[in-house]
Amino acid sequence: MDLSMTQTISECPRLDEQLCFPLYACAKEVVRQYRKPLEELNLTYTQYLVMMVLWEHGGMTEGELGRKIYLESGTLAPLLKRLDKAGYINRVRPEDNERKLFLTLTDKGEALREKAREVPSAMQGCIPLSEDELYQLRDLLNRALAGMETR
Repeated sequence: MDLSMTQTISECPRLDEQLCFPLYACAKEVVRQYRKPLEELNLTYTQYLVMMVLWEHGGMTEGELGRKIYLESGTLAPLLKRLDKAGYINRVRPEDNERKLFLTLTDKGEALREKAREVPSAMQGCIPLSEDELYQLRDLLNRALAGMETR
């Protein structure tokens, strides 16, 4: 047996020394904290992200939306179907390009924006950091994300 191919326990990476784990665990916990305020809107966290993008930017293609929230079409498609079925969005395939799917808000989806304005205040304090620390964390994560996009 070649001993150089084995690792001792002390040589294995430790969970508490990894950056990926606290990022993952924090993200998971923040999404869990969003459940209660989003239940009142009948939205999941990912559906809320979709609606926020459409409220901010208006109609767009599924591909454009996917790039903005870092989701592939296979993940977006069922989510968009549920939003369409709930009456919040319209999904239309233009006749001149049936491969594209164009998304727009319905009146019901537009009206939901007013109720959604309460979500950020309901989430205030869910991450126990000062306001300055929260801005710094957001900015660092955005910089990291932008750097990963260019790779």
